[in-house]
Amino acid sequence: MSKDDLGSKSDDDILLELAAGQNKAVLATVKRDGRPQLSNVLYDWDPDTRIARISVTADRAKTRNAARDSRVSLHISAPDFWSYVVIEGGASLSDVASDPHDEATDELVDVFRRATGQEHENWDEFRRAMVADRRQVLRVHTTHFYGMAQLPE
Repeated sequence: MSKDDLGSKSDDDILLELAAGQNKAVLATVKRDGRPQLSNVLYDWDPDTRIARISVTADRAKTRNAARDSRVSLHISAPDFWSYVVIEGGASLSDVASDPHDEATDELVDVFRRATGQEHENWDEFRRAMVADRRQVLRVHTTHFYGMAQLPE
């Protein structure tokens, strides 16, 4: 994006476009001792609701941390590395997938499609794996965001 492409876009608009244009981030949750626990994740961003959705496993540290303390942050870097946005918010968790055709599994399918931009080669196998892995969706409900967008010269 060049300076001329910006037109009347605000800094906030540019940062949210950065979130919408990526699918890889670092999720920060709060450990029991107060230190951050960081995980590389794929996410799906909904610009209308400002909610990021992430497929997580129920027994992982990031999931347990978010269930205990819903304060989370999502750090998203642009390909240039210097541009970034941090999405801060409260986490909510879907139910754990317990049946290949339950609501939780349906949402995991949607997250996969939107986060990767792809169709899975075998949806029945994918759905069974979501149940076997005890997966669920972690949603980051944006309450605040900040960052910096470096513009090309």
